[in-house]
Amino acid sequence: MRLFVVVLLVLFTVTVRAGAKEKIVLGIARDASPRVQFGAHYLQQALMKLGYPVDVIPYKEQPQKEQLILIATSPDSAHLKKESFVINAKKKYITITGGDATGTLYGCFELADRIKEAGIVPQALVFSDAPEMVLRGQCIGLQKPYYLPGRNVYEYPYTPQTFPWFYNKKLWIQVLDSMAHNRMNSLYLWNGHPFASLVKLKEYPYAVEVDDATFKLNEEMYRFLTTEADKRGIWVIQMFYNIIVSKPFAEKNHLKTQERERPIIPVIADYTRKSIAAFVEKYPNVGLMVCLGEAMEGVGNDDIEWFTKTIIPGVQDGMKAAGIRKEPPIVLRAHDTDAPSVMKAALPLYKNLYTEAKFNGEALTDPRPRGEWAKLHQTLSHLGSVHIANVHILANLEPFRYSAPDFIQQSVIGMNEVLGAYGLHLYPEASYWDWPYTADSVQGGKRLLQIERDWIWYKAWSRYAWRSERDREEETVYWSRLMGNQFGLDKEKGKLILQSYEAMGQIAPKLLRRFGITDGNRQTLTLGMLMTQLINPYRYGLFTLLYEGESPEGEMLIEYADKEWHHQPHKGETPVQIAKEVRKHGDDAVAALKGLDASLTKNRAEFDRVKNDAACYRALAYHYAAKAEAALQVLRYKYSDNIEDLEQALPLLKQSLDWYQQLVTLTKSTYLYANSMQTQQRKIPLRGVNGTFKTWAEVLQPMQQEYDHFVKKLDSLKNTATAGTVKTAPLKNTEVKLQGSYEWFTIDSLNRVYKDTSLAIRACAPELAGIRGIKLLWKDQLTSPTSITFTNKKPVKVLVGFFQPQKAAFTRDTIYLKAPELETNALANDYGQADTKIANALVLPGMPQVNVHTYDFKAGVNTLKLEKGAVLILGFVEGGAPVPVYDAGLYESGNKKQVDWLFE
Repeated sequence: MRLFVVVLLVLFTVTVRAGAKEKIVLGIARDASPRVQFGAHYLQQALMKLGYPVDVIPYKEQPQKEQLILIATSPDSAHLKKESFVINAKKKYITITGGDATGTLYGCFELADRIKEAGIVPQALVFSDAPEMVLRGQCIGLQKPYYLPGRNVYEYPYTPQTFPWFYNKKLWIQVLDSMAHNRMNSLYLWNGHPFASLVKLKEYPYAVEVDDATFKLNEEMYRFLTTEADKRGIWVIQMFYNIIVSKPFAEKNHLKTQERERPIIPVIADYTRKSIAAFVEKYPNVGLMVCLGEAMEGVGNDDIEWFTKTIIPGVQDGMKAAGIRKEPPIVLRAHDTDAPSVMKAALPLYKNLYTEAKFNGEALTDPRPRGEWAKLHQTLSHLGSVHIANVHILANLEPFRYSAPDFIQQSVIGMNEVLGAYGLHLYPEASYWDWPYTADSVQGGKRLLQIERDWIWYKAWSRYAWRSERDREEETVYWSRLMGNQFGLDKEKGKLILQSYEAMGQIAPKLLRRFGITDGNRQTLTLGMLMTQLINPYRYGLFTLLYEGESPEGEMLIEYADKEWHHQPHKGETPVQIAKEVRKHGDDAVAALKGLDASLTKNRAEFDRVKNDAACYRALAYHYAAKAEAALQVLRYKYSDNIEDLEQALPLLKQSLDWYQQLVTLTKSTYLYANSMQTQQRKIPLRGVNGTFKTWAEVLQPMQQEYDHFVKKLDSLKNTATAGTVKTAPLKNTEVKLQGSYEWFTIDSLNRVYKDTSLAIRACAPELAGIRGIKLLWKDQLTSPTSITFTNKKPVKVLVGFFQPQKAAFTRDTIYLKAPELETNALANDYGQADTKIANALVLPGMPQVNVHTYDFKAGVNTLKLEKGAVLILGFVEGGAPVPVYDAGLYESGNKKQVDWLFE
């Protein structure tokens, strides 16, 4: 590789004296790469800010007698680690040597930062550095908190009206400069179907989603972004979902833009392949990130077929058209797909492949994942390609600041040691769907920028992705200095801010991993949880991976209560332990900041916001702790039938409510919302439709209602011998006309539910008795999707029974159809089907538990489409029929008592 040399002539004294400083001559090769030029310019600016006059000359005209700083890229880079650099200073001669152009860039940054901190150019220094992680990137979503009119999830064309910030070059420069200084080398742009905003196809001219002026503007902005990113050693990666097509393409071909159950059809495959080819030809320096799951059936041959026969050939077509020999990188996202099988089929066809999987789901819970989830990462990391850990949407951290360097450092160590990941894909700390803004409510309506408010988040992850094993005491000094500098405080007072952040940083991870329903963004942890969600999590679609893989070994509330009653030993982290710990973390966070106001010399408004966040975290911790303790008393009542247990729960529940009221007060004028995803995908603690239940003030009312209801039920128990019976009304059949020949069965004891098996009902929830279901073939469901077309004169609900087998996380189930869940399928609630209506509703001896979901259809001709797998079509009821939401508690071993009725 050609040697690029930049020479700096430096005249300096050991001690910086007052008065004019001596000139520094900066020499740079005429044909130096843009990255080397950028690094040299950064170093030049650092010197000029210290008062040094600087001239720039070609390096071949360098002075011979004066002191030199030599900046070079090694010609023997094949034997050096990518992005590495060495700085060697010996009095009159200083060298910076990069392993490649990016290494030279980082070497310039390192020397410039040392000069800025010390105020002088070093005379004696030997320092070398290189990254541990190959890819260190951050993600920006071109998505919104809401759906665009007439569109579905992830469907957001690139337009100035939807994303005005995308066209703000000044903002992009700020983001890219921040990334470069943090030594991040990849920028992920997330969108469902970006191609129809960026390329035009002669075969499908109608598929473009933007007008000509916007299309031209998009071309300009994309070239600007990729060019500026390349200067800073940053690789742009465009992400897309499969299978999503543009809206005009779908309308022209009488298709849906996305349909999970749809098989691969030739026109969609051809359109997608040509779109990718045109994109690669037009933007040859941009990588691609592929999400095979969610918008197409997540596991099976379709994923392999689509990746190997549509996506990879599309990239290869684009390479051929552009005359590209080096394969553009493709990142395979291991979400809702059998990534190991896909990679096995793809690697013989294409070598420059990467894999990526979520670190702690859509949350931050534990630095060292375990179990089947860790095994998936480990399997991917052993394929021979680089594996990337994705710190995904931080649903449990929103909207507060998260700046706990120790937790972040331990997480990156866990990525390396446990998962074998040598790449980082980092999401914004909060407000992903509202980029570039935070959720803070600021006087005058100003919006804070994520890149500014959450600077510690980005700096900490990138620092440890570069090198994770750093001395803890030295890190404490480092972060104390930076945090103190932000507010004009000395490092001792900065250490107090660090202590507060570290304490805050433990609360949300511990709460979710011991009390949560899911690691996904259908739960907003900071909005709290209802009591029924704590005492009966399975009713709300408990995502067991949260406890099996993304938490330390320990017990849920229901497990702890059961062991307590049966006097069994506890194991691992317990709810009682966490309740105690999070209270202390909250107290410590608030106490550490006390009294610092008097010493502030700058950024007082931001310091006040940090103090408020600490108070919010303390209130959240006390709210959850008291409610969890109340829940344990209620769960004890399940076994004891002793009203005194419920009486002990009452004051604890009141404490929890009082702390929640404090949260309302603390956030009312300081935050616009708790969660940035404000669509029907959000379920816990309450369903968020059209931006509702996104603030603590809104959620306070149902919190108060469940408390009031509990008070009344407790009073009723004291005054009557019979209480606790769930009143149910039987559901009634409604008329539908089926297309095709089907046999019916009636839900009742001993009736068979399949035509080709002897499986029969032993017990059913009372409201299901008498409903007529469709008797299907078991063997057909195992090999083909279930599809039933019917005509209904009035709106109907289709009752569907999903078996709930106990299996290891992410084990591929080849028998039972997985119940709809928003963790892996963004379309899982298009028919209102994501929620379990009646849990444990049927007993079929020898079979797993059955949960009933409902699919809503309007009047007309409709088709119920389900993927492959055993499932029960239990019947049709009127669309307006009130289907109770509860746990029937029916098990083959007998009826298990539930106590949800105490709160609703």
